[in-house]
Amino acid sequence: MLHLHCTKKLLDRIKPEIAEPGQSDTALGNWYATVMFWKPQVALLVSERTLLPVLMPLAPAATLARRFPAQLALVLKAHGVPSEFIAQEVWRMDKVQYAKTANRSVVGILNEFVKQAEFWLAAYAYEKGDDDDLLAISAKLAETPCSPLYKGAISPDRALHELVRAGARA
Repeated sequence: MLHLHCTKKLLDRIKPEIAEPGQSDTALGNWYATVMFWKPQVALLVSERTLLPVLMPLAPAATLARRFPAQLALVLKAHGVPSEFIAQEVWRMDKVQYAKTANRSVVGILNEFVKQAEFWLAAYAYEKGDDDDLLAISAKLAETPCSPLYKGAISPDRALHELVRAGARA
């Protein structure tokens, strides 16, 4: 089961049934999400455990959670994650519960990634609405040093690889 913690702006768009916060049974843990009001609009999702960012088209907003596992699989593949890990992660996302945000640190990272995504969009003349560009921006954001990770991996891409290696040893 996936627990998706959404900002108020995103909850207002999706209008889901909101559950009490719980713990996802996926390796990447709970996910936090917000909306970016680009044209077309984009959703930014961040793993609570690794801070791995995933950008994807928001529309249609009601199907965001259903479409998210496929987009996550593309991002994980782009990071060179083994297909067994990807399949297991996607399989565990069969059910979704929406919740309000609960971790202010992750919300802060979401806000920082929104600003940085705007930079990468302008710096590399990416096209808003191009799915390949959303993958490229997601990869650039994953290289960002994040203070919650300073005691370990430092950046989301490194945290992801450490998590995958640890899972392979377990």
